[in-house]
Amino acid sequence: MIEYKLGEIEKRFADIIWDNEPMPSSELVKLCADRLNWKKSTTYTILRRVCKRGLFQNNNSIVSSLVSRNEYLAHQSEQFVEDTFEGSLPKFIAAFTKSKKLSENEIKELYKIIEESRGD
Repeated sequence: MIEYKLGEIEKRFADIIWDNEPMPSSELVKLCADRLNWKKSTTYTILRRVCKRGLFQNNNSIVSSLVSRNEYLAHQSEQFVEDTFEGSLPKFIAAFTKSKKLSENEIKELYKIIEESRGD
């Protein structure tokens, strides 16, 4: 089972992988040193952690994702609605639009999404 939770630093690490995959693990070490100021051992520790969760893989020193960024974000969104609004998308939209009014373009986009999700 995939564990979709990532802390803030793990999310930044995941973004590096998603932006550059597939890549040699040595390249990941260099990118993490440059962008996160990490040592090689830290990169491999975090890589093992996210691989164990089923989000990424390191096969023959090539790092790639098992879950795309879009899949991850979709799951995070679904989990937020589930945890915060009892799984009710209408409750989420009602809360969201209470303080932020939707533009005409946003309303049109939402109608389009609804029509596409009907699957007729």
